This record gives sequence, structure tokens and C-alpha cells, in this order.
Amino acid sequence: MSLSEVFRIHAASRPTKPALVDGDRTFTFAELDAAVDGACHALAARGIGYGDLTAVALKDHAEHLLMLLALARIGATALPVDCRWSLTEKRAVTEHFAADHVLVEPGSELAEGWSEFDPAWFGGGAAPYREPRVGHETPFILSLSSGTTGLPKGPRLTQGQFEVRYMSHFINLGFNAHDRFVSATPLYFGGGRGFAMSTLYAGGTVHLYSPPYEPQDLVAFVNAIGGTSLFLVPTLLRRVLGVAGEGPAMPTLRCLISSGSALYMEERRAIRERITPNLYEMYASTEGGSVTVMGPEEFEAEPQSVGRGCFRVEIEVVDNDHTPLAAGETGKLRYRSPSSPASYFRGDSSEAFRDGWFYPGDLAMRNASGYLFLRGRSKDMIIRGGVNIYPGDIEEVILKVPGVADASVIGVPSPEMGEEIAAYVIAADVDADTIRAACRESLASFKVPRHIRFIDALPRSSLGKVLKPELVKRFESES
Repeated sequence: MSLSEVFRIHAASRPTKPALVDGDRTFTFAELDAAVDGACHALAARGIGYGDLTAVALKDHAEHLLMLLALARIGATALPVDCRWSLTEKRAVTEHFAADHVLVEPGSELAEGWSEFDPAWFGGGAAPYREPRVGHETPFILSLSSGTTGLPKGPRLTQGQFEVRYMSHFINLGFNAHDRFVSATPLYFGGGRGFAMSTLYAGGTVHLYSPPYEPQDLVAFVNAIGGTSLFLVPTLLRRVLGVAGEGPAMPTLRCLISSGSALYMEERRAIRERITPNLYEMYASTEGGSVTVMGPEEFEAEPQSVGRGCFRVEIEVVDNDHTPLAAGETGKLRYRSPSSPASYFRGDSSEAFRDGWFYPGDLAMRNASGYLFLRGRSKDMIIRGGVNIYPGDIEEVILKVPGVADASVIGVPSPEMGEEIAAYVIAADVDADTIRAACRESLASFKVPRHIRFIDALPRSSLGKVLKPELVKRFESES
């Protein structure tokens, strides 16, 4: 059964139930199914059909999700494109992946061959659209990720692989047909659209609350509709914490998901006390999907961990020869599951994929109870005088110093040692000597940062990850 057929079943079994709410517009499951059929006929009339790679550069509205469902129904593959990009950036990505079609917002700047989508396509009233070739093995989406520079890269995932990812949300996060999921992150990003799509797939209701917004307005919206599930990246969670009072700010939430980058131990505690006790932290990648999850009852027992493996995910920590390491040893992380791809689409896969395993580029350790602990990125590991030093070990110590709000540790060039340790710290009323003293107390002497510099804000990606290459550039410009 294809993804699309599940929505036909929903339309028959829960026709009047709200599926998708966007402001003052509501699509029931019957209306959603009819709107998708209408879009399928409109796309087919414009030459978009089975197997076509179709770029989707739409804003965060109901039609964005309906378009993805329509492409799934006709058997086309969606190429996510951020509508906020410039024309040059959009062209670079669509040309790199050789997109057959490009769909953009009405009034957008157009390149040759691109098309503006028309909201009238989703009006309904069309005959059911059938494409018998569509099934589990039909490609559905290019799941793109990006580094700090260059073009995005990603694998082409099938409808069946996405169904496995949705099952992980059901089993590990409890998504179900009674959920009211608040979609408050851009649909271009994997988490933004993934959690919304899995809620619809389960028969739940998605309420769109599209950015930008003020954090207090998001809190008010969640409470007004009785939202039960919400996904936010750590950057947004910190903003919500900034306006939250002493009690749970969102008492109706059954599941608050954080993913994209790690939360600090004190942040986890503050979120559970002041936003909701029902916090789930998920370690995932756009390429491999959900990897581990940390549930509400586990944070106190293993406060530094990112959790245990998700449903049907095999995890290993290996050495440079790809030999599995024993519990407690640090090495390269790799994992595989039925939702994992085998390679990138139109990209170099030599470092990321090997023998059915995906290597996300993270260093990790797993303890005897199966809990995973991230130690930093492989490329961020510091080699000082021939000794491997993991930045995460030092950051963990610095963050425990009273008055320190955030910290990031990097390796910087050293004529003597090859690399030296530098720490950028956000702190109030804390000096470098205090930080060094804390490090000497908890770490080997060779792990104590030689350089400690204070900064007002760490450079971060849109998902909240610290951009360490930017800190290296800053250090070099300051030296």
C-alpha cells in the first residue's frame, strides 16, 4: 500500500474529522483527499507525472503539505527547496539535482521553465486520481541536509522508507490519531514536514502556526487549541524558556520534541519544570532518520546521554578500521535501519555510506545499558601532540561552572603541538582563571584550554548547531 492509499482510508473512516488547520481554513480528511486529487490532475495537466523530480519551493501553508501528498499520489519525487533562498540559490540546487519541474509561490521571481502553483488546484471536485505503479518502492523525497558551505546533499528516500520513519514516531513518541500537532517550524526542514506528515498519516490533526512569531504567541496558541504534540529546535526552545514562568507553560502537551542539536543538562531540567515535563529529545539526521530518543523518565538517570536506539535502528561505535568497539569506548558512530538509504543522490557517498551502514560523522560512546553519548564531530576532534581530544568532554566541564551560559571548544593551529585547545565562552562574572581551574580539577592537564575567549553569542545554524568553522576563522582573525 502506498502512502496515498492510507489517506483514502482516512477519508472513508473519518471523513469529517479535521486533518489540517491553517488559520481560519480547515481541511477535513475527506476534503484533504479531494484536494490532493485535484492537485494531481492539475500537475498531470502540466506534464508532471510518475518518476519526475519536482522541486517544491513553497511557504509554510496548507498547500505545501497537500502538494507533497499530491506528488506522492502521482509517484513523483519531491525536491525540497527553501522559499527564502535567492533566485541564484534556488537555481543552483535545482540544476545540481537536475529537477524536471520547479514549483514556486505566486509572484516569485521565475527562471526559465519554472511554474507558479495555483491554490485553485486544491479546490476538490475532481475524480479520484489513480497511478497503479505507485508503491512502497516509489521514490518520494530527496531528504536534503547541508553543511556550513556548498550545496545541500541527500539521499532519495522511498515511500516505504518514510512509512518506517512514521512508525518510529508512533512507537517512540506515541504519535496517534488523537493528536493535535502544532507545526511551528519551517516545512522545508526534515523535522518540520516529517512530524506533520506522520501526524496526518496516523489520522491526527495538524495545526499550522508558521514562523516567524513571538515565543509568547506560540505558547498562547498551543494552549488555546489544546495542542498535544510540538517539535521545536533548541534555539526556539530557549526563546520559549525566556518567556515561560515558574509552572508548566504548555500543560496540554503530551509530547514536546527537541531535535537538531543537543540540549544542555540544565536546559533539559528547565524545560521540564517550566514548559512541560513531557520532553523527548531525539537524535536524528535527515539522511538516516531517527537514531535515538530520550524520554521524560530517563533524563535524571543519564543526563548527558542522547538516549537509546529508536525502533528498528541498529547502532554501533567503531574504530578507524570499522571494527565495533566495546561499551565505554569512543569511536565513530554508525547506524542502519529499514529507513536508511544506501547512498546520496548525485553526491559522493564514499565517507557516509559503507556496507549498509550510515556514518553521520559523529564521535560517540555507548555504555553497557545501551545509552549513547555524543563526543563531537569526527572533523572537530582535536589532535594535540598526537593525542586525540574530544571537545565535548571539555565543554561539559566548562558548562558546569556557575555563571557560564554556553561554551564551544575548538582546535586551533599550533606550530609546537599541531593543534591547541581554544574555548569560546558566554558567561557573566566569570574569568578565564576560574574556567581553567575547573578544567584542571576534572580533566587531564593536556585537556585544559590554552586559549579562553569570551563572546556575546555563538554562531549557529538555523537548526541551532554551533558553527565551529566560524569560530576557527574568528580565532585566526583575532590572533
